[in-house]
Amino acid sequence: MMRFTKTPFRRLAAGVAMAMMLSAGAPAAYAAPPADTLVQAWAIDDIISLDPGEAFEISTAEITANTYNLLVRLDLADTSKVKGDLAESWTVSDDGLTYTFKLKSGMTFASGNPITAEDVAWSIERVIKMDKSPAFILTQFGLNGDNVTEKAKAVDPTTFTLTVDKAYAPSFVLNCLTATVGSIVDKKLVLEHVAAVTPSAEYKWDNDFGNGWLKTNFAGSGPFKLREWRANEVVVLERNDNYFGEKPKLARVIYRHLKESSGQRLALENGDIDIARNLDPGDLDAVAKNDQITQDAAPKGTVFYFSLNQKNPNLAKPEVVEAFKYLVDYSGIGATLIKGIGEVHQTFLPKGVLGELDENPYKFDVAKAKELLAKAGLPDGFSVTMDVRNNEPTTGIAQSIQQTAAQAGIKIEIIPGDGKQTLTKFRARTHDIYIGIWGQDYFDPNSNAETFTINYDNSDEGKNKTLAWRNAWDVPDLTEQTKAALLEKDPTKRADIYKGLQKAVLERGPFVLVYQVTEVAGLNKAVKGFKLGPSFDNTFLEGVSKD
Repeated sequence: MMRFTKTPFRRLAAGVAMAMMLSAGAPAAYAAPPADTLVQAWAIDDIISLDPGEAFEISTAEITANTYNLLVRLDLADTSKVKGDLAESWTVSDDGLTYTFKLKSGMTFASGNPITAEDVAWSIERVIKMDKSPAFILTQFGLNGDNVTEKAKAVDPTTFTLTVDKAYAPSFVLNCLTATVGSIVDKKLVLEHVAAVTPSAEYKWDNDFGNGWLKTNFAGSGPFKLREWRANEVVVLERNDNYFGEKPKLARVIYRHLKESSGQRLALENGDIDIARNLDPGDLDAVAKNDQITQDAAPKGTVFYFSLNQKNPNLAKPEVVEAFKYLVDYSGIGATLIKGIGEVHQTFLPKGVLGELDENPYKFDVAKAKELLAKAGLPDGFSVTMDVRNNEPTTGIAQSIQQTAAQAGIKIEIIPGDGKQTLTKFRARTHDIYIGIWGQDYFDPNSNAETFTINYDNSDEGKNKTLAWRNAWDVPDLTEQTKAALLEKDPTKRADIYKGLQKAVLERGPFVLVYQVTEVAGLNKAVKGFKLGPSFDNTFLEGVSKD
């Protein structure tokens, strides 16, 4: 991949390196980033792949949102609706099965290649045939490797049709297409980088559809294009001069991996970065007193939880599952570790989503937890491990849970790792306890309901790797209820189904929901037009500028 050699980038890199030194106590200041460059400090160690057909992480969602286009996007003016992105208009057949999209004219990819319905069809095809983690968002419509070329096809250069297997609520289908996995890639460019693959029982295609190349490269049409990604270090975007919409005001955007809140705060106060994305409550209070720094905040469709792998015999006991829900100091965490950056929330649907259940029935109660452990035949507790991403507030919350669980005799060994390490282990179902966050893939209650309650195949070979599957929670009754909700056209009845699902997870699910995330960013007052979105794939940067 190309690397920056121009003086501005070297100076910016050195500037953020200096910020890291400052967090360790070294003195000195450094030149501010140029006016045409936005530098953000963010914990981006969760990035595993930048291929939108594979990417399934929080940080990557924002990167792809600013570098790729979709058929439709969430309408931020009214999040109950979607609006056209590449699509100018769309219709649904009378039987509710076929969606026809008409594309806007005159659009090109960053490469200069024209955007056609063939690119749309092939983008869907590669997602289905690669069958990576996020593919289930589209395969749930009855698409598979054998039928996708007939179900998702170009009728002509500007007309694309998608045929689904059931008459789902149209809003659900359209919302799914707003997910990262619905990004449209440049077919001609990607085909130049396809690698041969030996077919197998698990993967019957003879090529990788460009996945190996797209992990670290770019084939999009968004306002920015990817210049570089260095894992656990930096992501660099630059303006796409072939963008068909209003051109970005900035020449480039740099995401610097800087995990520590104190380091981000010092870098922001020193002028080495423009935006700090991971400030903890104490540093937020500190920068609030600085008249050179402003803040932006947005409640996210993101929930923080820890989950109990049902493969572990102790964690599979219903009484142990319930005991853990009484071993969290919710009020203490809310008053300190997540003050200003979250709100205690114990159900899997975030506030603001259809069917959200605003109930927090569990309180910290060691006596109740001990009673439940005794019923489980574990009166003296047991030992278990917890995989923890080494950032805040995750580490602090994990340590709090470690201390409160110990009061009931449960000894938790914390296993720290970066985002990629902990996620990889979690997705392989080799954890005991995993602590982390789940962000909506699209703005519909099914995005969270499906992952917390659906497990189609509980074997290790299962393809739909939902959170229920990752924790080996086999719940055919909830799986069927969640599927039924997708066909319910009445919003009130549909909302009631989701409320029932949340009650079931509260009562017996191996998930302990702790809080709903509020994202807060600290901004140099020179930054204009920056607005955090309701989810991580709709914080858009093309309108951002600097004085």
